[in-house]
Amino acid sequence: MVFSEEVGLAIKRVLPDALVTVEDLSGGGDHLQVSVVSKAFAGLSLIRQHQLVYGALKDELASEAIHALALNTSTPD
Repeated sequence: MVFSEEVGLAIKRVLPDALVTVEDLSGGGDHLQVSVVSKAFAGLSLIRQHQLVYGALKDELASEAIHALALNTSTPD
């Protein structure tokens, strides 16, 4: 189990300008819906954007503290 605040902080370490929203889909802290908005995504493919976020959460994913991750990424309007 991982807390939503921890997920947001881990992403912000890699993407300091990011606006991060985390929703616990199961109530157990291991199935998450995460939305990340960052200027750093400008010009990057969707795959590369997701790779940046997965990289920020690599420890949580490797330990299976996060079992399922639904991810939305975008740049600010």
